[in-house]
Amino acid sequence: MKSQKEIIADALYEYLGVSQDEVTATLEYPPQPELGDLALPCFRFAKTLRTSPQSIAAEAADRLQQSGQFEAVEVAGGFVNVHVRRNKVTSSLLSDAAVPEHLFSKQRHSGHTAAVDYSSPNIAKPFGVGHLRSTMIGQAIVRMLRADGFTVEGINHLGDWGTQFGKNIVAFRRWGDENAVRKTPVKELYQLYVRFHEEAKQHPELDEEARLWFKKLEEGDEEATGLWNWFIEESLKSFRQTYRLLGVDFDHFLGESFYNDKMDAVVEELREQHLLVESDGAEVVDLSQYNMPPCIIRKSDGATIYATRDLAAALYRHDVLGADHLIYVVGSEQKLHFAQIFKVLELMGREWASNSQHVSFGMMKYNGEKMSTRRGKIIYLEDVLQRSISEALKIIEEKNPSLENKEQVAEDVGVGAVIFNDLKTYRIHDADFRYEDVLNFDGETGPYVQYTHARACSVLRKAEAAGYTSATAAAAEGAAPLIDSEWALVHHLSQANEFFERAVDGMDPSIMARFVLDLCHRFNRFYHDAPILTAQPEIRAVRIALTETSQRVIEYALYLLGLKSPRQM
Repeated sequence: MKSQKEIIADALYEYLGVSQDEVTATLEYPPQPELGDLALPCFRFAKTLRTSPQSIAAEAADRLQQSGQFEAVEVAGGFVNVHVRRNKVTSSLLSDAAVPEHLFSKQRHSGHTAAVDYSSPNIAKPFGVGHLRSTMIGQAIVRMLRADGFTVEGINHLGDWGTQFGKNIVAFRRWGDENAVRKTPVKELYQLYVRFHEEAKQHPELDEEARLWFKKLEEGDEEATGLWNWFIEESLKSFRQTYRLLGVDFDHFLGESFYNDKMDAVVEELREQHLLVESDGAEVVDLSQYNMPPCIIRKSDGATIYATRDLAAALYRHDVLGADHLIYVVGSEQKLHFAQIFKVLELMGREWASNSQHVSFGMMKYNGEKMSTRRGKIIYLEDVLQRSISEALKIIEEKNPSLENKEQVAEDVGVGAVIFNDLKTYRIHDADFRYEDVLNFDGETGPYVQYTHARACSVLRKAEAAGYTSATAAAAEGAAPLIDSEWALVHHLSQANEFFERAVDGMDPSIMARFVLDLCHRFNRFYHDAPILTAQPEIRAVRIALTETSQRVIEYALYLLGLKSPRQM
């Protein structure tokens, strides 16, 4: 059904001389409820209509009043304040919310395919707290894009190539223990990596030994290749345990090494298009006219680098996977790198390069300090998740020891606390990881949202046990007028699509996190202000329907963010 904004736009766009979408985008929500439910500022139309904002507002108000669609329409200076028919909006909401996906999405991008590159940890290095951001922002974006109509190819671009593997091989051959690696693969390999850097400070010849072993790997040496494959196999076992806890999955695990045989074609095409120039012995694409440094394609020793690999990956994602949108969920420090990649693709004549986007995010710090794998300053994400799960289980044992499936609920709540703590923050901001914040189960947290969902489920169970039914959309339109807390809840629920589209367009899950937090605040106010099961039958039916809608919408919003929704807590 059409929203109230769309109904206003339909009535006014011809008079205002703009598109319906422009009218919709101009509409605002008044800061005080008594001013109305929607407001149209008319100042921007004064120049084209050659009259005052006040005159425009008066004419617009008259047209809206004549449409008979609204409770009241008032003029306040250059504003038109609209009071909607609240029961009619409630009826429309209940109709749309029967399938909560429909309340959020209009399937704007059906027929398009997006390749989303996210998480991408390095083999033989820890899956640390710092990887949480790319992983969960990426997972939420994948789910939101699918909900908006995209076919999505989720890709884990594993760091499984590079000179670090020469260091890993040297460290394992000198100090490694196979059984220890098999027991805790990533932690053991990481300790060996840190030891290599410590030893290399005193014995710089180790760096040359590492370069030689990586050269052997590039040449297909049997021992080097065997160790490299084993490092990957053992690392993936560990990574998959963490992904299982997070509820994250991928369509493709395609590491950097996957593109080793695809880079020569990229270099050749760049050469044929006369895009390569020599610079200090290296081959580069000159980007000076675009105010960027040159994009290095081959180093002076003939080796390819990240840019070559990412160009090959982009071509593969478009040509083989069929993606017409390329999304990279990678830290903000890579901003220049991706700007160069997208510009080179454009210069290569790839029109779809304009649909490529670097979704950057702030750094994850630990107690205010930057983490470093080389210096050993890392916090293992799995350790954090397990600690959070244990904390959740402790709270359950104290408050609801007879809860069914309490171990599973503790996992859902503990993991949800960590995920939500990250996603509720605007993605561009740095995140400072502190246990006391992540494991806080009060306030604007994941457990608070999950508990609100469980509260709604409890009301619905009691209603079902008593034989009470919820109001139909038609019955809601003719029911008693809504009280303020009921309308505040309906008003927010009716904005689900606006929040969702802003989150998708901004590639920012924090907008959905804000939506569901505010929804929970409104539901809890409604729960306290409006007796549900003890109300008169007609009112009770509407309130049960609002509870049911709130439960469905919270559950779906949490799904988009990657959280579970326990029905009991």
